[in-house]
Amino acid sequence: MLKIIMTINIADTEMLLGFAKEMASLGYRYAAHPLNLVTDSDSIAFFRTAMGAEDHCLIGPNDTDYFKSMPIDSLIDGLKMVMQSGMDTCGNGTLDLASFVRSESEKRELTENNLNGNIMNQKNLEFLENQIKYTGFGESLQIELKKKMEKGEKEFTLSHDARFDTARLLSELSFKKSDQSDLYFFNSYKAILQKEGAPHALEQIFYIGSENNFTVKEAFNLLEGRSVNKDLVSRDGEIYNCWVKLDFTDGETNGNFKMHHYHQNYGYNLEAALEKHAIKELQTPEAKESLMNSLKKGNVQAVTFIVGGEEKRQFVEANPQFKTIRVYDSSMQRINGRESQNQKQQDPQQNAVSSSKSQKKGADGESKGEDVSEEQQEKKAKKKSQSI
Repeated sequence: MLKIIMTINIADTEMLLGFAKEMASLGYRYAAHPLNLVTDSDSIAFFRTAMGAEDHCLIGPNDTDYFKSMPIDSLIDGLKMVMQSGMDTCGNGTLDLASFVRSESEKRELTENNLNGNIMNQKNLEFLENQIKYTGFGESLQIELKKKMEKGEKEFTLSHDARFDTARLLSELSFKKSDQSDLYFFNSYKAILQKEGAPHALEQIFYIGSENNFTVKEAFNLLEGRSVNKDLVSRDGEIYNCWVKLDFTDGETNGNFKMHHYHQNYGYNLEAALEKHAIKELQTPEAKESLMNSLKKGNVQAVTFIVGGEEKRQFVEANPQFKTIRVYDSSMQRINGRESQNQKQQDPQQNAVSSSKSQKKGADGESKGEDVSEEQQEKKAKKKSQSI
């Protein structure tokens, strides 16, 4: 803060400022002014050195002539502050420059702090808007988010409603203010799946952090009973890939369903599982990659099956637990796994190779009845879930 002890006539501010600027341009670096008298252009003196100014302050014959020295830059800054304040400098009266400078400096500091706070709040808002958007909630919550943050409450929630064919996914997003600052954090969202004809809704809380987040569509797919492929981060900070699926027969203490993780070592090969079926999209690299990416997000994907030389629209989803894919007809009715595989059309040479491999597996006792076993296990799991 500027240190100025000076009383000036308000009407003389502009003239005194011009005088000080002129002296500064001539090389003068210090000013000396009377301590207990009103300072004007006649009573102020300028010096090139601090010693010269100090010597001048010591020669006053009495108390009223006692002088105080200061850097000329401080004087100019103080007078500029008066001119920039919007004060009426045409009127009469005097001004304690030191008190004025102190008051204006405090106002500026407060304004800057508020400005910095506003900038920080704006960045916090933009960060949360992006976080919500990329979690799959879009931009429809931005206005409500801003209103809630402006209220300054410790915690608040936002609601989101999404439709997926005959299903409805309601989400409740939870936000909380930091204990150390005014910053808000998007901590979690509760996803509630309501399906037509279902006896009750399914709920799951998905936590939001710097990693291991699930999008709204992935949450929907998980609550639908499908599996999602994710790159996750371990507690040691290592990245690993796995398939995740909710276990509706087992719950956590917080009310969530447990998540089963099928890691890379589990041995599920989505590409190999797809190639057991006569799917047209597997014939081109681009379509194949698009299909696999969609299935990894947990989607049910429409594909074209080749049946008896004819194209047939059916649907597939990944099934890592049993290392297969599930196949549905055009009405979304489940097709038996073995029946689906038998739809695959091959030329005679491929049939011979396929037959040879099939015979070898039968002789070795491997893979025989794999699909039957899968369906039996799924029926068991479904019965267990219903009984619980």
